[in-house]
Amino acid sequence: MTGPLTLDFVAGRTVAVLGLGKSGLATARALAANGAQVWPWDDDEAARDTAADAGFEPVDLATADLGQAAMLVLSPGIPLTHPQPHPVVTAARSVGVEIVGDVELLRRARPQATAVGVTGTNGKSTTTALLGHILHAAGRRCAVGGNLGTPALALDALDADGIYVLELSSYQLDLLSEATFNVAVLLNITPDHLDRHGGMDGYVAAKRRIFRGMGPEATAVVGVDDAPSRTLLASLDGPRGVPISAEGPVAGGVYAADGWIVDDMDGGAERIARLADAPALPGVHNAQNAAAATAAARALGLAASEIAPALGSFPGLAHRQERIATLAGVSFVNDSKATNADATARALACYDAVYWIAGGLPKAGGIASLAPLFPRIRHAYLIGEAAEAFAATLDGKVAHTLCGDLKTAVARAASDAEPGTVVLLSPACASWDQFKSFEARGDAFRAHVLGLAVRNAPEARA
Repeated sequence: MTGPLTLDFVAGRTVAVLGLGKSGLATARALAANGAQVWPWDDDEAARDTAADAGFEPVDLATADLGQAAMLVLSPGIPLTHPQPHPVVTAARSVGVEIVGDVELLRRARPQATAVGVTGTNGKSTTTALLGHILHAAGRRCAVGGNLGTPALALDALDADGIYVLELSSYQLDLLSEATFNVAVLLNITPDHLDRHGGMDGYVAAKRRIFRGMGPEATAVVGVDDAPSRTLLASLDGPRGVPISAEGPVAGGVYAADGWIVDDMDGGAERIARLADAPALPGVHNAQNAAAATAAARALGLAASEIAPALGSFPGLAHRQERIATLAGVSFVNDSKATNADATARALACYDAVYWIAGGLPKAGGIASLAPLFPRIRHAYLIGEAAEAFAATLDGKVAHTLCGDLKTAVARAASDAEPGTVVLLSPACASWDQFKSFEARGDAFRAHVLGLAVRNAPEARA
């Protein structure tokens, strides 16, 4: 079966929806299509106007009688617990209203379908898309979305022969109550979103929720290249644990070694794919992503012979080390998705000579952790609110220029870069000081680079 989801359990019931961005609006549409009375609200007037244009009459949940609602569906961006719960969340709890997210509703609607959840501080988008690519290439029926791309409740209905591959942020995991996964993937855990989880312990606890309720027939694929993830894997009680690593052999797991992805899930340490044959998966971090997707695909019953060619044909994702152009021998790479220092470290490690564009809305910890990679940076071009703080960290170690905005940074980097080097946008920051999203920031970078290409074309110079 394919087509719109059926949510029989909401028919005739009142459901409040808080947050009317991409996932919230998709949720409102799905609920209304299944006979629910929807109370949609967003604190942002523009989002309410968009919902009104889509045919929804906003209901101010701050003054509504939430006791009449069967549930509150919360968009992931709305604080559930920290730094403090949204007032509507507090009000809903006070009258015993269930609070869920859209992924929870998807699993309640299609429990017969197989579900794979993918989380981790870094790499989850690439791993999700890569697993979906492998499954499609092998002829499996699947739908890919969640935090990546298509919202959960806008995905097609799948039956027992279908597979949902869902990217899950820590915010989305906090909103799960009954939903479980047949295969759950945890790539890594490094500090991120600590304000939203009350510290590192809360963040780790949120990631751990992906394994909640898994039994011995389920599979937990866990990266073991960081201490928090190793500890979590060792503490799991229930699912089969499959370790993955980008740093070397792990018994009973899948790992990268000597340029190969090696499958030891059934013993035998079989080399199944050469990483050099997967041009869209550069660097150690993508070796981990490839190992994770391979382990998940194997847990879903695919053979190595089905997985290897799909690793090589994977086209990659926009904004994740996306090669935009090569101009006068200089490669321009869009890694706008790198919103923290750990993600940027993975990108910098891929290149020997980098003209680095960084900055934006800073995250805790700054870029001090990148010091071992500073020798790879020829020059840094700093933008956004973090520019001065980043400059202080780089002072005396890396040549840098305060550029203010992205257009200026691209122009300066293009002017300075030498053939054989890379101009890398890998901000180590959120985008919201100057852009509405990391996608918008990456799109702007692409436009600026392609603008350079047009201006530098022979006919443009004639």
